[in-house]
Amino acid sequence: MSAPTSSALSIESRPFHHMVWLLAGLALSAAPHATRLALWISIGASAIFLWRLYISWQHKSLPPRWLLLGIALAGTIGVFMTFRTIFGRDAGVSLLVLLLSMKLLEMRSPRDVSVLVFLAYFLALTNFFYSQTIPTAGLMLLTVLLVTGSLVGLSASARPVKANLRTAGSLLLQASPIMLLLFFLFPRVQGPLWGLPQDAFAGVTGLSDSMSPGTLSQLSQSDAIAFRVRFDKESPPRNQLYWRGPVFWNFDGRTWRPGVLRTRENYQFEALGEAVEYEVTLEPHNRFWLFGLDIPARPPRNARVTDDYQLLSIPPVRARVRYDLRSFPSYRATGGSEAADLRAALAIPGIHNPRARGLGIEWRRSFASNEAILREAIRFFRSGGFQYTLQPPLMNQNFVDEFLFDTQQGFCEHFASSFTFLMRAAGVPARVVTGYQGGEINPVDKYLVVRQADAHAWAEVWLEGRGWVRVDPTAAAAPMRVDSGMAAAVPQDASVPLLLREQFDWVRSLRYNWDALTNQWNQWVLGYNPERQKDMLNRLGVTQTDWHALAQLLFWSVATALGLTAGWLLWRVQRPDPVQKAWFAFCAKLAKRGLLRASTEGPLDYAARVAAALPAHAPAILAISGLYADLRYGREASPEAVARLRQQVRAFRPD
Repeated sequence: MSAPTSSALSIESRPFHHMVWLLAGLALSAAPHATRLALWISIGASAIFLWRLYISWQHKSLPPRWLLLGIALAGTIGVFMTFRTIFGRDAGVSLLVLLLSMKLLEMRSPRDVSVLVFLAYFLALTNFFYSQTIPTAGLMLLTVLLVTGSLVGLSASARPVKANLRTAGSLLLQASPIMLLLFFLFPRVQGPLWGLPQDAFAGVTGLSDSMSPGTLSQLSQSDAIAFRVRFDKESPPRNQLYWRGPVFWNFDGRTWRPGVLRTRENYQFEALGEAVEYEVTLEPHNRFWLFGLDIPARPPRNARVTDDYQLLSIPPVRARVRYDLRSFPSYRATGGSEAADLRAALAIPGIHNPRARGLGIEWRRSFASNEAILREAIRFFRSGGFQYTLQPPLMNQNFVDEFLFDTQQGFCEHFASSFTFLMRAAGVPARVVTGYQGGEINPVDKYLVVRQADAHAWAEVWLEGRGWVRVDPTAAAAPMRVDSGMAAAVPQDASVPLLLREQFDWVRSLRYNWDALTNQWNQWVLGYNPERQKDMLNRLGVTQTDWHALAQLLFWSVATALGLTAGWLLWRVQRPDPVQKAWFAFCAKLAKRGLLRASTEGPLDYAARVAAALPAHAPAILAISGLYADLRYGREASPEAVARLRQQVRAFRPD
């Protein structure tokens, strides 16, 4: 290995704690990825970090370049074998973590430190590909502070780390006006800012485009927020909060699937009561569904409605969206009632669930009307001893028979599937509707929060003269599910997410405040979309909000901010600090005695000259000049030392 250069010596000769702070900042930028990376990448990167720390601690030599090339090649091959590509979010982040860690093993010069710092900035940015929450933003802000402090320390290694961090914080504060201008004025684009098309939504949970036993009960363990709602007036009663989603017509004996989707611009329904107006903030779920109370008066912008009253967004919901709706809880729904639709709503597979089929046929023979059959079915579920549970027993192909006559334990999909099957067997057209039921009002910000655990399934039956009528068999068997929520309806020993348990009041209080804060973050930071940007600019009197107008506004705003910042910095530089101000006062007192300081004369040389000229005052002159030089060019100026210098200057009387 070749001899180290002088620049390498300058890096290695720096205090060890500077290296520790640099590695801490780099590690902090990579640490959130540890749970997302392959295990071998996390272990390898950690080992390299510890190796570099050991090299600096023990003053060892850096590894030869041929070894670094071998490690880099092996890492690249490993990433390709793990992800079958080196492109994309996960593969790219994995490769970046490995390259950053390997760059540590060839860090010899200040230029290498600068490269590492900028790699850390970019790696910190990649954390937003996965999460845009407040904790992620706070952690990345801390990362930028530490890394910037390390960059400052590169040019001022003799300064304490605390002083470097303070300087880094000052630099970030000075950059904040430009950051805010870029945030508010940079032209916004539709869609997710942080994410790549092929994998940005791989971890999104929510309703599925089919329903089988266990589909919805899996969501009961998730307290993730599906959407938030803000009502213009009072919220309707909880038992009216049915948030409509996918509608299923086709049943193969175990799985329900949608029918043929026919979209239209307007609904076919008759409003029977007062309307409810509200705003929905929907979390991204990478599907086309929008959710609204049964039944919205009209679809929102960039959306269509189907014959079975599904709200469908024209583009998939890949970013948080807000839309206003007006719904009528009391209605008569007549859409999807053509002869072909009603035939599809009677179809059942011919070989499955013979006992349930027989019961439906018996009802058809025993009752003269569909209304009477419906009343008998509701009585059957209400008095049949059914139990609502998050962990129903495993069932075979004939799960409707097993649920109705054997186990009698199930989640909402078991109730809705079985009820719809019985209705069809009895000759009553029926379909399954999935969505969410209920929600919880946050007392802090008054938003209704609907979580994935509120996922629900119910049925709709066709009755002549009344149209499609909502029937919730789960509510018939377990009314607490609709009146008080899922956590109140299941047994006390059931596994329920901690944040949904009612006995932990202090946890609920913390959750309310955190949800309210998160909601404001979502609304005003992550939800700052083109529409909100346009509304804000219109309030400020800016009517032209196209790309050209925004680019010009941004240019002149940034130019003005930079000019004001530069002027303030120049004024601050020209204004003497307390140490320099005291020294100037000291020099002014001596100038009155004819001992003017030359512009090229240093403080110690000047003090030696005037001390020789004023021997009676020599001790005070040398003490003041020595303290000034120490504060100005040596250690950090503490408030006590500055006060002592000012006091000595005030007490100095050369007359």
